[in-house]
Amino acid sequence: MVADKDFPPLKNDNLLRAARGEPVDRVPVWVMRQAGRYLPEFQEVRAKHDFFEVCRTPELACEVTMQPLRRFDLDASIIFSDILVIPQALGITVEMHKGVGPVLPEPLVSPDDLKRLNQTGAIDRLKYVGDAITMMRHMLDGKVPLLGFTGAPWTLMGYMIEGGGSKTMSKAKAWLSDYPEASHQLLNILTDQIVDYLVMQIKAGAQMVQVFESSAEHLPKEQYLSVCLPYLKRIRDDLHKKLAAEGVTPVSMTLFSKGAMHSLPEQAQTGYEVIGLDWTIDPVEARQLVGPNVTLQGNLDPQDMYKPPEELRELVLTMVRKFGKHRYIANLGHGITPQTPVESMNVLATAVHDAL
Repeated sequence: MVADKDFPPLKNDNLLRAARGEPVDRVPVWVMRQAGRYLPEFQEVRAKHDFFEVCRTPELACEVTMQPLRRFDLDASIIFSDILVIPQALGITVEMHKGVGPVLPEPLVSPDDLKRLNQTGAIDRLKYVGDAITMMRHMLDGKVPLLGFTGAPWTLMGYMIEGGGSKTMSKAKAWLSDYPEASHQLLNILTDQIVDYLVMQIKAGAQMVQVFESSAEHLPKEQYLSVCLPYLKRIRDDLHKKLAAEGVTPVSMTLFSKGAMHSLPEQAQTGYEVIGLDWTIDPVEARQLVGPNVTLQGNLDPQDMYKPPEELRELVLTMVRKFGKHRYIANLGHGITPQTPVESMNVLATAVHDAL
């Protein structure tokens, strides 16, 4: 695979084993957005550097990726980046505004705007992510596996049309009905870039990758199955084809469709080794829906991290015991929120490892 980069041997492979359905020493745990705003040391970096400057500077990206691993007994690291680097690489301006989040000042308004997207060389413009991944693999010294990730087509399309995060996704949903052909053209453009982006990450040293369909919750089941799932499946299938053509060993893939727990049986058929769960579904029900041959990841409510330590510990123990030790990766049901008490991460990691 990427042995030519001479990476240190992996000491804790529980996450990768869980993804493949192999026995584990202990239930692995990591947290979405674990490198980030809830940590004071991350805030110190951000006080000196713009958000996307951190993303684009491998040394800074590696530093913030490493921060949670210095504090907590986690079983994975995930490279610090952002899902919106793909729209940026296509020529869309993305700014991070304090207290607001990402802002895209010139969103796509009509199908004519698709001409603005510069697909040529887009992935070359994201080389800094690959550089950070390779650097991070060496910095980790085999401590835990390193994950790469990407936003999914519908989620990225939403940001590009809404001009930022949206509680309704009304403009993006209007595109689906008003401009169905252009909508699918955009989804195809994004899918092609995502596949090449993941190929680049894996060749750089990512040992597992996650696809974030964070805006699935805005679509009813029928639309999720027509707007999201075909492209999510194509990402997985095309990625495998491209890696095979280059003689690169594929890595396990996680699909996380927030708000699409209504379609777990369909997600389980896409070929992803791991299906991420949000906090709205019971572990036992989720297992029944996906069957025995897929690994589940999740699904503590991020708000539970604000509860007193003993209460949080009991919630985590109960959750892990419901999922069981086989084919399970402990995580939150969405990203950790900014004001989360730092101590809650210790409680979470310890409880997961103590549960079984």
